[in-house]
Amino acid sequence: MANPLFDALFAPLAGQSSPLLILAAGEKISGDAFLRLVARTANALRAAGVEPGDRVAAQVAKSPEALAAYGACVALGAVFLPLNTAYTAAEVDYFLGDATPRVFLCDGAAEGTLAPIAARHGATVLTLNGDGSGSLTEAATGQGDEISAADRGPDDLAALLYTSGTTGRSKGAMLTQANLLSNAEVLVDLWRFTDRDVLLHALPIFHTHGLFVASNVSLLSGGAMIFLPGFDLEQVLAALPQATALMGVPTFYTRLLDDPRFTRNLVGHMRLFVSGSAPLLAETHVDFEARTGHRILERYGMTETNMNTSNPYGGERRAGTVGFPLPGVELRVMSDGREVAQGEVGVIEVRGPNVFKGYWQMPEKTAEELRADGFFITGDLGRIDAEGYVHIVGRQKDLVITGGYNVYPKEVELLLDEVPGVLESAVIGVPHPDFGEAVFAVLVARKGATLEAADALAAIGDKLARYKQPKAAAVVDSLPRNTMGKVQKNLLRETYKGWFKR
Repeated sequence: MANPLFDALFAPLAGQSSPLLILAAGEKISGDAFLRLVARTANALRAAGVEPGDRVAAQVAKSPEALAAYGACVALGAVFLPLNTAYTAAEVDYFLGDATPRVFLCDGAAEGTLAPIAARHGATVLTLNGDGSGSLTEAATGQGDEISAADRGPDDLAALLYTSGTTGRSKGAMLTQANLLSNAEVLVDLWRFTDRDVLLHALPIFHTHGLFVASNVSLLSGGAMIFLPGFDLEQVLAALPQATALMGVPTFYTRLLDDPRFTRNLVGHMRLFVSGSAPLLAETHVDFEARTGHRILERYGMTETNMNTSNPYGGERRAGTVGFPLPGVELRVMSDGREVAQGEVGVIEVRGPNVFKGYWQMPEKTAEELRADGFFITGDLGRIDAEGYVHIVGRQKDLVITGGYNVYPKEVELLLDEVPGVLESAVIGVPHPDFGEAVFAVLVARKGATLEAADALAAIGDKLARYKQPKAAAVVDSLPRNTMGKVQKNLLRETYKGWFKR
């Protein structure tokens, strides 16, 4: 027996003298040096009592040492549980109580607050700071720099990632070795990554996108990563000349486009720009291509499945779509227990080696969302066009039912985004005394534009059936987003729930 994930991602780094990580200050860490860091970290965690199958939770800033903690867990056969650095102590309390990790890694500045919580749930606390210092590093310093990876099978758990919990308590998605490795293998091939690539990595590594797409793809292909702590415009602009690829969220691209230094010459050598985690405005597609000559490749994934679809590398990357199902992934659109006709809207379901094993300690929820035939009910509304491109219409929970009619927010948002003066929009349903729910629009004005809500609504009045038209709108400075750039419509619904009671 072997350890498929470790054998594919980390073992090949042995003896590699070329850089694996290039840090913001210019420091370079070779593949071999990083593997030795992984080994020392694994030996330190083993000394702290971590055994195969144990959970190791980490709420730490992005650093080479934090990435090494992930590798160490893979080596030990432990289950890595990365936590968003924005989570509060109360949220961490829930996660530690639910996952019961053997070890909890946290920033030294938060140790005083989080250590009692960890102790209550039986976890040993080790600290790891953004600069790589902390008690984990101190413990690893005296350890050997070689590790014999624990035997693991394809179906053994490698990671536990919690969903956002906007519609109830967070669920821990159980991801296996095969889930992570199969997805990385497909993406390396589909996006044509090789050992000559240098990925500009400015994403967080507590999320699928930054950890299991960006990092795993780069490790598997044998390339290098410019490993930035986060998206800092100056650092990204300075690093772009060294990179061949960038994976980002839509805000990365809008912020780059806002800077006149971001030019065709700056990125003429680049091979690939990928966007995900939130929808990319069609306008951003157009503006980016006009500025750089590159067309952004948009794809679709989620916590429970990693990546499901992608626009083609060599074919047409169609704005407003997420491309085609990945090789080995089956995708269908369902409504009322049947597969809908081509072009109709329904709930997207996927099946494949990327689909998770179920929800941690939630068999009932697993049974609700994982069908007996292996298809996962994503909760995303979508359709497939005549050419086979997948379109995401919105989340099922965001569907607005007004006067008995279904309204898909994306349809309304696309029209609002075309109105002069509108930068972006979010359409939600809010309580209404006559219709049950009313369609409501939240608008962000373009820089320097004067935007009146009534004028924007009038501009789309003849383009939508009356029941689809927003009954009111508000203009705001910006839309609330989570750390991955997704608009938090639950917060908007809470903010405007009393609008029609005035």
